[in-house]
Amino acid sequence: MRIATWNVNSLRTRIDRVEAFLQRHDIDVLAIQETKAKVDQIPEMGLQMLGYEVAAVGYDQWNGVAIVSRVGISDVEVGFDGMPQFKDASEARALGATCGGVRVWSLYVPNGRKPDDPHYAYKLEWLAALRASAGAWRDQPTALVGDWNICPTDDDVFDLSQFRNSTHVTPAERAAFAAFAEDGWNEVTRTHAAGYTYWDYYRQRFERDRGLKIDFAVCSPSLASRVTDAFIDREERDPTVFAGAPSDHAPVVFDIAD
Repeated sequence: MRIATWNVNSLRTRIDRVEAFLQRHDIDVLAIQETKAKVDQIPEMGLQMLGYEVAAVGYDQWNGVAIVSRVGISDVEVGFDGMPQFKDASEARALGATCGGVRVWSLYVPNGRKPDDPHYAYKLEWLAALRASAGAWRDQPTALVGDWNICPTDDDVFDLSQFRNSTHVTPAERAAFAAFAEDGWNEVTRTHAAGYTYWDYYRQRFERDRGLKIDFAVCSPSLASRVTDAFIDREERDPTVFAGAPSDHAPVVFDIAD
């Protein structure tokens, strides 16, 4: 089975690219973040014609997550137990579904904004709640995939000096990410897929390869043992390769054996 995760930065804007990506790489399951659409605004028709089922959650033009699968979708779950919200606002940041015998969670971890911002405290609370819920999923073939908005190591940042007073690299965020490994989860893309997954549109960051690695696949032990390969589709972020404006994220793809 081939599973991918991609922050598309507006599914309605990039649906043609998503459909082409699914076909080009023969994707079985795609977890999507930042759909930026309500459920009834999700452009499903083309995906369905390609043989994919769609599960999605979204409340407005922000956030939004989805899962598309051609190997079935069942037991769809919006959010996880104890998932906090920011200032009582409804945010679509987590969606779970069973696809081809694998429990897939599409996750859009809060950004945090600045270390002294209430959104940063919310981010850490959100990650702690995810970890607590994930304890019950660890013994099943489960993939926690998506935009984690964390650079776990210094190598995941193009220039650490530019982020010393920023989110994504603080000790607390890195500790929250590392806690999943302490619990037995395994980030499966790093050994196979070198390079960044996000490049800001600002000042030709992609062209200068000044990026961040913030999109990951964190798998339960039984699923991690089945991973055979992974790669970052850097071409999807390259503005010169395909028609239309790219997302600021590149898809991350990984293969699992039956």
